[in-house]
Amino acid sequence: MENRGRTFVQFAFYKFDAAFRRQSDELRDAQRAEFACAVEDAADDHMVRSYSLTGIRGDCDLLLWSAGPDLDAIKSATSTLLQTGMGRWAALPYCYLSMTKDSQYKDPHEKGPPGRRLVLRPTGRKYLFVYPFVKTRAWYLLTAEQRGALMKTHIEVGHLFPTVKLNTTYSFGLDDQEFVVAFETDIPSDFLDLVHALRETESSGYTLRDTPTFTCVQMSIGEALRAVG
Repeated sequence: MENRGRTFVQFAFYKFDAAFRRQSDELRDAQRAEFACAVEDAADDHMVRSYSLTGIRGDCDLLLWSAGPDLDAIKSATSTLLQTGMGRWAALPYCYLSMTKDSQYKDPHEKGPPGRRLVLRPTGRKYLFVYPFVKTRAWYLLTAEQRGALMKTHIEVGHLFPTVKLNTTYSFGLDDQEFVVAFETDIPSDFLDLVHALRETESSGYTLRDTPTFTCVQMSIGEALRAVG
């Protein structure tokens, strides 16, 4: 599929049936190892980062954040995971598809050549906060100048929290949401304060939906699967 230099991005949230934990230790170990091996094989082809949500949300245990130029490769890797022994115990209650794209709103603090946002560059910070995002139709009826002025304030608020790194990807026509946003930080309280501050900006009045919200803890795939049980 032609992507004009952009990157496909998938946020796949897995939930494992409780019956998985009632198997013998030996069987669980073998199934975890097979699943982990399939993730590591996929990571040879494109970016894959693993995060645990076990004990944080009741409806998902694992996030695999994948990105690459070839959607077929990401799709194939997901199919392979679901066919492993542990994958047969898994459901995908949430799975968001998006792509990278240069922002139309100029950030005066951002450095680097044009097109730098076409490739994801995660920082590896411990926590990742992810949610789908949809703006109201009224937002798109504003002029470009009006939207730019509102986003200028939005961006300025974001720069008050330098410990939080934003990754914005776009889903127009690809999935139900318009954007998927993923914030990386080592300090969860800074993210909470950032979101609180953004609620007070005028641009927030044009938010239609920004839930569900996922708090994810970065772990190796082996650690994340052991947390499942």
